[in-house]
Amino acid sequence: MREQTHRTWSGQFITMLESLRMGPTFQQGRRSARAGNVRSVSISTSLVTALVDDDGETYRARIAVRAFTAADWSRIERALAGEAIHAAKLLAGHLPDGLERIVAGFGLSLFPQDLSEIVLDCTCPTWQKPCRHLTAACYVLADSFDADPFGILAWRGRGREELLETLRGHRVSALGHIGKDDAPPQPQSTATFWSAGPRLPPAPPPVPGAVQQPGALLDQLDPLPLTVGRFDVVDLLRSAYRTVADPRGGLPGH
Repeated sequence: MREQTHRTWSGQFITMLESLRMGPTFQQGRRSARAGNVRSVSISTSLVTALVDDDGETYRARIAVRAFTAADWSRIERALAGEAIHAAKLLAGHLPDGLERIVAGFGLSLFPQDLSEIVLDCTCPTWQKPCRHLTAACYVLADSFDADPFGILAWRGRGREELLETLRGHRVSALGHIGKDDAPPQPQSTATFWSAGPRLPPAPPPVPGAVQQPGALLDQLDPLPLTVGRFDVVDLLRSAYRTVADPRGGLPGH
C-alpha cells in the first residue's frame, strides 16, 4: 500500500508528460535516466535544475512551474492545520492523502496539468523541446518525488522546514485559544491550609415576642440512658444550652 501511495506522486507527473505523445523522445529520456546519465537534480522554488551527461558533454536541463503565491500557501496551511490528522502526518514527515483535495479546493494542483503550465529549457543544441535530456531529468525528478514528496511542495514554493514551522505555529495558536473552562484544573496552594477563614457573621437579633427555649433540640431526641457521675447526660446538655444562652445558668442543682 505504501508503494502505491508513493507511485501516485510520480505517476501523475509522468502521465502528464507522456500525454504529449512524443514517444521516441520519452523512450530516449527513460533509457538515459536508467543508465544513470542524470548526475544531479536540485529543486528550488519554481525551478528544477538537472545536470545530464550525453556523449561526453554535460547539459543543464531546467523545468520551471509557477509557485503558489503567499496567499495561496496561507490558505493551504490553515486548512492543513485545521485537520489534526493532516497536521500530524506532515509533522511526522509524510504528505497526507487529503493534500491534493485541499489544494484543489483552492483551484490549484500540485502537478502541472499540461505543457502550458511548465517551461522547459536545456543547454543542448537540439531545437526540439522537450529533448531527451529534459525527459531524462523528468523521470529522475519523478523518482525523487517518490523518495521525498516534500520536493513537490518545495517546487511549488514551500520548503519542508518552513511549512512544518508554520503548521506548528498554527497548532500552538489553536491550543492557546482553548477556553479557561476547558483547561485542566490547577492544584490549590497549601500555604494557607491551616489559616483561619473569615469570621461568621453574628447571629441575627431575636424576633420580638418570639419564645426561645435553649436545648429545644434535646426534646426531639430519644431518652439517652447515660449518666456522668450522678447527673443525667440530657440534663447536663440542657444546662450547657442554658449556659450558652444565659451565662447566669449553671449545672443542675447549682
